[in-house]
Amino acid sequence: MENFDSEISSLDEETTYLVNSHSDKTFQDSLLDDDDIVDTRSELKFERGKFKFKFNSKSDEQKHKRKEIEAAIGNKSTTLKTWKDLAMSKFGLVGDDLRFTVWPLLLEVDPSTDEKIPSLEELSDHPEYQQVILDVNRSLKRFPPGIPYEQRVALQDQLTVLILRVIIKYPHLRYYQGYHDVAITFLLVVGEAVAFRIMEKLSTENLRECMESTMEKTDYRLNYIYALLYKVDKDVHGFMDSAGVGTMFALPWYLTWFGHSLNQYKDVVRLYDYFLATPPLMPLYVATSLVIYRRDEIFAEGCDMASIHCLLSQIPDNLDFESILVAAMKYYKDYPPDKLEKLVKTRVEREMAERKKNEQMMRNRLRGQKSLWVRFNNRMPAWLVFSRRSKLGLIFATATVLIGYLYYYKYGGDARMPFLRLKDSKNSGK
Repeated sequence: MENFDSEISSLDEETTYLVNSHSDKTFQDSLLDDDDIVDTRSELKFERGKFKFKFNSKSDEQKHKRKEIEAAIGNKSTTLKTWKDLAMSKFGLVGDDLRFTVWPLLLEVDPSTDEKIPSLEELSDHPEYQQVILDVNRSLKRFPPGIPYEQRVALQDQLTVLILRVIIKYPHLRYYQGYHDVAITFLLVVGEAVAFRIMEKLSTENLRECMESTMEKTDYRLNYIYALLYKVDKDVHGFMDSAGVGTMFALPWYLTWFGHSLNQYKDVVRLYDYFLATPPLMPLYVATSLVIYRRDEIFAEGCDMASIHCLLSQIPDNLDFESILVAAMKYYKDYPPDKLEKLVKTRVEREMAERKKNEQMMRNRLRGQKSLWVRFNNRMPAWLVFSRRSKLGLIFATATVLIGYLYYYKYGGDARMPFLRLKDSKNSGK
């Protein structure tokens, strides 16, 4: 696959027109009954070079790296370590045509494409089907610029089938929003068949914790960012901790390997080269390195949670990712995950204690602010109000008061019941 001139994030005029004129149709297609589902994947047969993402002309250094990778591909004795070194070192795997071959080798998956792929209709009964469809339809910025409408719909169908195949084969895995951003990157580079094998392996290994029924472990992992910041840049750590920034800014980075947050396709695939060749928690080290890289911008925002969160949530274009990756690798070697675990546990326990304290303070405040009606209602006898929220009890109480008032109004000061007055009159007659 050749590389591209324009970035994946910008749609050209033709694509913009197609998106605007067909968006309603795409959405309606996603809501069709099972009997009306049309599998359009035959419109899109994956071929090397099918989509052309061209970058600026290569430097001599990049051209040399390309020749080095091509030589390794031609050498049958090339080891896994060599593939990892090539993927991690400067410029990564350089081009998508090389990634087409090397990515499956990095993960040691079968690159054959003879497996039968089910149709969209066959998978449409899955409970996650509609959610996947909606997410895929929202991922237009990740599609090749200028792709004709028919091929775009076919690519969307391929992406939907790819995701559903994984979660059907592994029912203990749960689809999460952002998973499609990972899947489409592999789909665009290696095609539907090999992308399934890659996503299958990543989902059961690197992304496994993200695909559990709750996000508890994912939330826990994000705290490694602060533990690492404490080790390598205490000033940034203290500033962000004092501002109460938290970790949510990095959640899409971790869940999508930055695929959702980066505007430029070349940056996305460069990071994927790196993550495929490094340990599973490396995205957290890259996230920390990125935060430190932008430390001056963070300090300029002032110690304000909203401002810092907003700044970090938007990753600017044209960052020097090569230097960010070099720093991330140094951090990993100096402070591997096991050396950070104690700091992470301490931070999580502290946050949990603070959360419980705040919840108790809120309960106390609410208890102290109960209205007079609530206090009065709590003291009303059970026979008068059957339950605190019982409408019948309120009606009964109202009727009792009303009858008493009418009785007093009718009989005046003589508040005895009529049958008592009748008894008195009989006694006087005797």
